[in-house]
Amino acid sequence: MRGGPLIAIDGPAGAGKSTVSRAVAERLGLERLDTGAMYRSVAWQALQDGVDPADGEAVAKIAAGALLEVGTRVVMNGHDVTSAIRTPEVSRAVSVVAANPAVRRELVKRQRAWAAARRGGVVEGRDIGSVVFPDATVKVFLTAAPEERARRRGHDESADGVARRDRLDSTRPVSPLISAPDAHILDTTGRSVEDVVEEVLSWL
Repeated sequence: MRGGPLIAIDGPAGAGKSTVSRAVAERLGLERLDTGAMYRSVAWQALQDGVDPADGEAVAKIAAGALLEVGTRVVMNGHDVTSAIRTPEVSRAVSVVAANPAVRRELVKRQRAWAAARRGGVVEGRDIGSVVFPDATVKVFLTAAPEERARRRGHDESADGVARRDRLDSTRPVSPLISAPDAHILDTTGRSVEDVVEEVLSWL
């Protein structure tokens, strides 16, 4: 099995993680993993089951037992949730779920197994370079001006919602949203996807 680089792309909501990671993976012929979709899937299942996202033990059980596939489509326990996990309800619940230490342990274990099986890939999230893959080939932390990020997220999340998630994700005690010390910090404000991708590839 041919290996490849492991590229970690982190950053807050609306910074361009999904767009950039998808384009980088395509350029390099690598698979891509959206770790945020994993946390969103657990949050979605909790809401479906009538479980309070803040009920740590119950949500941890959902994560531990999840039959979860994240690729072009996202499938949670046999349900295609690709669109369902992007609703405002899930966006409101996901930061609480992602702050659950037991959920993080379970999903980080799955993320590492995913990369090991592929011997590389492009992985996006909020703690990939800092916690999940501290030895990634390249670590990128994307940022953008708050108004730009709110505009990009406008279809499914308000500016207040984006700010709230930033606050929760940055201050949680377990794996907070931070850039790794050796990450390349890249501001995507006003830049084309092609331009950003070229810069990321130049760091390989």
